[in-house]
Amino acid sequence: MSYVARDDRPADKAARYAEVEAEILAVLDGEPNTTARMATVASMLADAFEDYFWAGFYVVDPTKARELVVGPYQGTLGCLRIAFGRGVCGTAAETRQTQLVEDVHAFPGHIACDGRSESEIVVPVIDRSGELIAVFDVDATRKAAFDATDAEALERLLGKVFG
Repeated sequence: MSYVARDDRPADKAARYAEVEAEILAVLDGEPNTTARMATVASMLADAFEDYFWAGFYVVDPTKARELVVGPYQGTLGCLRIAFGRGVCGTAAETRQTQLVEDVHAFPGHIACDGRSESEIVVPVIDRSGELIAVFDVDATRKAAFDATDAEALERLLGKVFG
């Protein structure tokens, strides 16, 4: 299945990511609040891509060691807390590496927050000081919805917004 843009947006996924990145950076120019930045990123990306069934952040909880807590997101109810090393999000937090999962049902320990999820990409969010502050999670309702183009674009965008 090929990538489908919404409305009259570019059909090329890389071009659409470049376009939405510029839009996000323009909206966030001068905004220092991390929550506002996360909410804007989740909202604008969810609006830009049809495959983004669930898109949002799991934030490192400063009061509980090695645990993520749900942050700003777009979509159905998300899991409230995820331990480092558990599921796709916890694995991304543990390893600090993007997790690109074509079939979530084949991922050992996958957490099914919504049973309609079929594929997922999770990108670690690192701040200027090199600390993990969150992971950005995107789920799709079809298998293999995400690829290297998504990973590269999301890593670049999140680095610009939070790094």
